[in-house]
Amino acid sequence: MPAVEKQKKQKTLYKRLRNKYRLVVLNDETFEEKVSLKLSRLNVFLVLSTIAILLIGTTILFVAFTPLREYIPGYASTELRRTSLKLAHQTDSLQQVLAYNEQYLVNIKNIINGKPVDPIDQDLSDSVATTGELNPKVSEADSSLRQIVEEEEQFNVGNRPDANLLNLSFIAPVKGLISSSYNKNENHFGVDITAAKNTPIKAAMMGTIVFADWTTEAGYVVLIQHNDDLISAYKHCSALLKKPGDYVQTGEAIAIIGNSGEHTSGPHLHFELWHLGNPVNPENYIAF
Repeated sequence: MPAVEKQKKQKTLYKRLRNKYRLVVLNDETFEEKVSLKLSRLNVFLVLSTIAILLIGTTILFVAFTPLREYIPGYASTELRRTSLKLAHQTDSLQQVLAYNEQYLVNIKNIINGKPVDPIDQDLSDSVATTGELNPKVSEADSSLRQIVEEEEQFNVGNRPDANLLNLSFIAPVKGLISSSYNKNENHFGVDITAAKNTPIKAAMMGTIVFADWTTEAGYVVLIQHNDDLISAYKHCSALLKKPGDYVQTGEAIAIIGNSGEHTSGPHLHFELWHLGNPVNPENYIAF
């Protein structure tokens, strides 16, 4: 009995939804029938649902594919995203430049103090990573070929850090006798040249003064930044004739020979050449 009653109630509900009703619009004065519609509850529900779905779908399309979406709180505009991406790239580039400059300043300080210099690393991490992804495995034949090439290039002058210096034109910063030669094993990264008192010290090559000041160990020091990642250092001067930022020509006087600083025993010039962060023997390129 309960099942039969339930079926009767379902049929009654469905019948009520299907019942026809007439919607009539009359003229209030003449009672003339203007509009007459036959409706059912089911038809009204379907029509209203369809209209609601269409409105919701149209609104979503407008918001998703038109500039209207930029007015939604929390949604960034295309121009803002583009600007943010550009600023992110610029920030990354500035960080790399800052790191490069910091390493450069540390190297300058080490050169002044006569300490070894760490080469400034070039940012090749992206290319290395890409190469690794493209060729994660190296064959035995490739490894053998690499070893042969590396052994051959060990004695190739063109691969030395100072090979490019052979094509540059230097002059002697002062003319005199070399009292102490270059000796990297003893951390003597330059040559000591004795000369007469008040002899002017000349720039070995054109470049920009990056340091000109007093230091405790080396006295008055001048550093010149040249092209091709080359730096020349002039130490133990008695007076400085240039200041940082000055551009000097080859042979232009930059200081006076002296005996300043702790690590000196008489009037002389301690002269150094640094290429790609490595000290090189000045006697290989300059006739003193």
